[in-house]
Amino acid sequence: MAKTVLTVDDSRMMREMLLSVLRDAGFNVIQAEDGVDGLEKLAGAAPDVIITDINMPRMDGYGFIEGVRRDARHRATPILVLSTESDQAKKARARDAGATGWIVKPFNADSLLSAIRRVSA
Repeated sequence: MAKTVLTVDDSRMMREMLLSVLRDAGFNVIQAEDGVDGLEKLAGAAPDVIITDINMPRMDGYGFIEGVRRDARHRATPILVLSTESDQAKKARARDAGATGWIVKPFNADSLLSAIRRVSA
C-alpha cells in the first residue's frame, strides 16, 4: 500500500515539483498552501510523512509543526522541513518544535526520497 505524504509550501511551483517527484516514486500526496491549510488538511488525513516549508504566510512552518505535535494523532508523524534556510538556530528551533529532519532547497529528488524512506521506515 502506498504511503501518503502531506506537503505544506506556499510556492505553487514547489508544490507541483514535490507532487511530481513523490507521485513518480509511488507516494500518495496531499497538498497544503501554508500552515493553516496544512492543519485543516490534517483534520481528515493520516499522512505517513509531512514535508513543510518554514517561511509561509498566515502560519509559518514553526507554528504548523507545533500545531501538528499538539494533536495526539500526529505526535509521532515524521516531519521534514524543506526550506531555503540553512541557519543552525532555525534548524534548532524546528527541532524544538518537533521536526524530525531538515532538507535545504533546492533539493535533490533522490536525497528527498531517501530522507522520506528513512523517517517512515
